[in-house]
Amino acid sequence: MIYWYGFSGICKRELLRFWSQKSRFFSALVRPLLWLIVFAAGFRAALGIAIIEPYETYINYEEYILPGLCAMVLLFNGMQSSLSMVYDREMGSMKVLLVSPLPRGFLLLSKVVAVALISLLQASAFLLFAWLYGIEAPLTGYLCALPAMLLTAMMLNTLGLIIGAWVRQLENFAGVMNFVIFPMFFMSSALYPLWKMQEASQWLYLICSYNPFTFGTELIRFALYGEFSALAFWVVTLSTLLFSVMAIASFKPERRF
Repeated sequence: MIYWYGFSGICKRELLRFWSQKSRFFSALVRPLLWLIVFAAGFRAALGIAIIEPYETYINYEEYILPGLCAMVLLFNGMQSSLSMVYDREMGSMKVLLVSPLPRGFLLLSKVVAVALISLLQASAFLLFAWLYGIEAPLTGYLCALPAMLLTAMMLNTLGLIIGAWVRQLENFAGVMNFVIFPMFFMSSALYPLWKMQEASQWLYLICSYNPFTFGTELIRFALYGEFSALAFWVVTLSTLLFSVMAIASFKPERRF
């Protein structure tokens, strides 16, 4: 009961913070919707159709980038959670949380799960607006995509925890985020298939192939269209575990560079 009380308290706090920041919700929707409408219109003629390997499922370009934009919502929200952590540390509320009787790792992972649930809510709202726009996925795909998006959100949130542990001032946060978000997003399969990347540049293809965000995007893409990628699942799961261990270690008072 004590652990449940702590977990529910952290979830309630994050939900109230999210509810009080309505602009955060609308920005999370407007950004991928603009990419879906404007960006896809410009590249539809260039790419035409895309292929989901290895099942050779042909879809149009809007349907291809839909999972990538869902992962984009999760990525931005995960990085915003690390921004809130830097703010909490400056205000002192993070210290109050970490000195509670519950284990430090449990508190941090509870925050990861709470932010992941909020990210899942934002991504689900984006899928709803995309469906209203006319870009649909199979009904069973929406159900299968929920755990895939939750796992991907947890991976990105634990990465955000690591960043939040090392960034000490809010003024330095914008530069760090630009250094993390845009390379992770553009050097992935969110906007282009990997085989298109390989045709353009071999070294860029190798970077995309080792990017954890690529596997999170592919996990959502396969799940959204009723398939399962075992490789993407295991890479995302192991990355989440690795980032979790690193995040918990980063918040130890005795840690050193």
